[in-house]
Amino acid sequence: METIPPENYSQDWVDGERAELPLVGEEREILTAFLDWHRATFELKCTGVPKERLSDKGIPPSGLSLHGLLRHLAGVERWWFAMQFAKQDLPHLYYSDDDPDQDFDTLDGDVDEALAVWREECARSREIVANTASLDETGIRQSDGKPISLRRILVHSIAEYARHNGHADLLRERIDGKTGM
Repeated sequence: METIPPENYSQDWVDGERAELPLVGEEREILTAFLDWHRATFELKCTGVPKERLSDKGIPPSGLSLHGLLRHLAGVERWWFAMQFAKQDLPHLYYSDDDPDQDFDTLDGDVDEALAVWREECARSREIVANTASLDETGIRQSDGKPISLRRILVHSIAEYARHNGHADLLRERIDGKTGM
């Protein structure tokens, strides 16, 4: 199978590079720039890997794969921004009470489809953030009904991507030896 071609990279990419992070700016600008940088980093970890290798679970006994992380991060985007913050009534992407780990365990579906879903969820999240007047606005955390601010969700999302980018780096290194930030 072929690799993800350059014309399918997200619009944030310029020759496979990530946008430079701002050194100064308003809080929203800084937080969204860091989140987009981590999103772009994750996509770079997947770029150039043959599609059939994206599902490799290369670090036993872990069940992690780049494909699974892609599905997981699409679900994270939907859960935090659309469902928790914007209170949109949407189904979970790769989760059910009967099969809570299907994002990693049940790697059905096409990798291109998973990539498209992740990009759509990132775009939805960006739109929600852009249309929210203040980072102090809140959604409702479904686990306990407590309010949660957009600021907190942005910080949490940055941490989530940073953690999974580390996983992706190890997986990518196992596939073809490539590493990087």
